[in-house]
Amino acid sequence: MTTRARRAIGGPLALLLLAADPHWAGAQTGGTVRPQARPDRVSTADLTTWVGEFRMRALAAGIDAATFERALSDVRRLPDVIRRDRSQTEFTKTIWDYLDAAVSELRVSNGRRAIERHRDALIAIEDRYGVPKEIVAAIWGLESSYGAFRGDIPTLSALATLAADSRRGAFFEEQLLAALRILQDGETTPAAMRGSWAGAMGHTQFMPASYLEHAVDFDGDGRRDIWGDAPLDALASAAAYLAANGWTKGQPWGVEVILPDGFDYRLTGERVEKVPSDWAALGVRSATGGALPEGGPASIRVPAGHEGAAFLTFANFRVLEAYNTADAYVIGVGHLADRLAGAPPLASGWPRGDRALTHGERIELQERLRAAGFDPLKIDARIGPDTLDAIQRWQQAEGLVPDGYVDPDLLDRLRSR
Repeated sequence: MTTRARRAIGGPLALLLLAADPHWAGAQTGGTVRPQARPDRVSTADLTTWVGEFRMRALAAGIDAATFERALSDVRRLPDVIRRDRSQTEFTKTIWDYLDAAVSELRVSNGRRAIERHRDALIAIEDRYGVPKEIVAAIWGLESSYGAFRGDIPTLSALATLAADSRRGAFFEEQLLAALRILQDGETTPAAMRGSWAGAMGHTQFMPASYLEHAVDFDGDGRRDIWGDAPLDALASAAAYLAANGWTKGQPWGVEVILPDGFDYRLTGERVEKVPSDWAALGVRSATGGALPEGGPASIRVPAGHEGAAFLTFANFRVLEAYNTADAYVIGVGHLADRLAGAPPLASGWPRGDRALTHGERIELQERLRAAGFDPLKIDARIGPDTLDAIQRWQQAEGLVPDGYVDPDLLDRLRSR
């Protein structure tokens, strides 16, 4: 998925929309505004009525009547799409469970073979956009298992279902409009427009609005084909998307590091940046030996707290967040890319006995932090920078390691106060 950093859904819909929870849904939308979707489920008859109402909005937005009829004359409601959409807030997964799948030995070996098959094209894409071939291949691997699982759900029906019957109806209506523009431009056909349940399409799982803005015709055949068996347009489109969002050529996404005993964990998180030499002066060292890489200001992230792996991350980490804002996804892409380039597995372990908090537990955590005088600013179940800061301040006040790590033990401690 893709559209813009923290404003879009990019390629990761295929795998990470199922694993990362709420951050993906803040996509950029265009100028058309529609009423808020009803919270109750609509029937097939209601969908037909909605399509009739949407027709007026689509034509006003520049979609011609012939395109609209060709695309939506047989659109149908997909109940399973609604079920999947409404289950997202309860889906939880630890970062180690996610990485076990995202960077499995099978995915690494398949990725190396995929790079060999398309080496010349990937090198040409890297030369044009400045994005390493391994990063592009890693996105391809996470989004569709190197093209093996691109999704077979009819995109138009999925988007219409979600637009008419979703808690994010306005967003999905914008995506449906974008899909109609793709068809109107002759890029593909309604039958070929298939993908994930949420409307992400092709090898690198672009949402329709992202396709319109960033897809490229790399093979020169006159079409930006991300749906077919040949992956070159999709791979180049992913690289073009990252380049447009500020990818810095030659800069790493991040590197695994070892933190020294007595390290001040209040220095972790995206809001604290230091150049690598300053981190090294504090005792931070590469997990694989040698000097820390150069690359400008960098932050230290500890997604599983002080008992898990630590990463020194650079500005390109935030560029990958434009594809999907979940840290697990970005670390998955970065680490898979490193493995495809020949790097070893992560050196550090994880607190595998822990589990992730449910949506309701994250809400309770934020409420209890606020009640204790450590306001996370929003009660939204999202463990973003403000909530992490509140957790770290509370941990420090309690004499705990202020690493911002969220687990059931943390919530139990808050409940006991």
